[in-house]
Amino acid sequence: MRARHGLDACVHCGFCLQACPTYLALEDENDSPRGRLVLMRALVEGTLTTDDESVRTHIDQCLGCRACETVCPSGVPYGELLEATRATLAQTRPLPRVARLILWVFARRARLAVALAGARILRGSGIAWLLARLPGQGGFAMAMLASTRRPGRGSPWARARRGSATPGVPANSPNGSRGRAAILRGCVMDGLFRETNRATVRAVQQAGYDVIDVPGQGCCGALHAHAGDLAGARELARANTAAFAQSGASVIVTNAAGCGAMLESYGHLLADDPAWAERAAQLSAAAQDVSEVVAAALGPAPTAHASESTGPSVRVAYDPPCHLLHAQRVSGPPIAMLTAIPGLELVPLTDSDQCCGAAGIYNLLEPRISEFVLAAKLAHITASGASWVVTGNPGCLMQIGAGLRRAGSTVRVIHPVEVWDNYRDE
Repeated sequence: MRARHGLDACVHCGFCLQACPTYLALEDENDSPRGRLVLMRALVEGTLTTDDESVRTHIDQCLGCRACETVCPSGVPYGELLEATRATLAQTRPLPRVARLILWVFARRARLAVALAGARILRGSGIAWLLARLPGQGGFAMAMLASTRRPGRGSPWARARRGSATPGVPANSPNGSRGRAAILRGCVMDGLFRETNRATVRAVQQAGYDVIDVPGQGCCGALHAHAGDLAGARELARANTAAFAQSGASVIVTNAAGCGAMLESYGHLLADDPAWAERAAQLSAAAQDVSEVVAAALGPAPTAHASESTGPSVRVAYDPPCHLLHAQRVSGPPIAMLTAIPGLELVPLTDSDQCCGAAGIYNLLEPRISEFVLAAKLAHITASGASWVVTGNPGCLMQIGAGLRRAGSTVRVIHPVEVWDNYRDE
């Protein structure tokens, strides 16, 4: 009934077509949001079956970026419908082997810890960068891993920082005055972007919160939900709901757009589970992106601006992650945070609202389309003249970072909270 209500909301106006990366890439109506909604309706009504290969192909090729939701005048819950459809299809055909392996690893903290430890060894030894030069999907995967190395003190970013002032929060916001905040450590963020997590803690403390540790938290379940493994996603959602419900935190801060969108969907995901529905809805309501926390502490007037800096300027392009812009509908706070940083020149990025092609594990399952979508993003980044690209999601950081490295570009990517932290008072 819920699926039919969502499908009935679509009036086939076509606003979604130009917002859809796969429609723009493939020019096939079946690879547009409204075309896929027609296929979903056919599955619900029984005019098409789950073993129809054409249905599977067009549903599999969706990035799940949810850009269609932003432009839809009817409020079609496309993301929820896509996940439900993929779950239905998975009942009659297993997910690809690589997808099953990844989800199996992410489902248990011990397995994931081993996998990420191995990834850090590959990265730290330089092997990942050497293998990144290989052609094909394997080389690109290694380039993604190599791109997770954070900029050192000798980087252009660090050199620019030394001649700049620091932004701050209002003086009437002493540490702890805003309440208790918990940080979702995440999987890839905790394993490969630990400095970003540390920067997040410092930024939230600077914004006036007491940051508390939450034991028992784990993978948010986003990869499972996007792939159609809703049972696995619900299991992980229950574990996180239990952990955060006991923490007493008033705010749950995320620095990964996909994870933040997933936490905000827990209320929907567990709505039919009486034992968890209320607690899941409370967790969803408490979730905030770190940029929202920082921007709220800044208040209506930023305390500093790039134009006030006497040091060298860094040209930065902001590429909003799809699950921050389209799923969470957070657009202003990251801009407010970045424009409050002295020494930063924020330059426009054409089609910044378009997906980069990462989409969780999509780039591993549909590499041809992912590369096509990424190529357009890289071209716009080059045209912007930026030295750095700022984006707030690990998949986007790795996808864009890998593409830039393999293209021989000197442009690098960085998380917005790291930019903020680089200019904090020490």
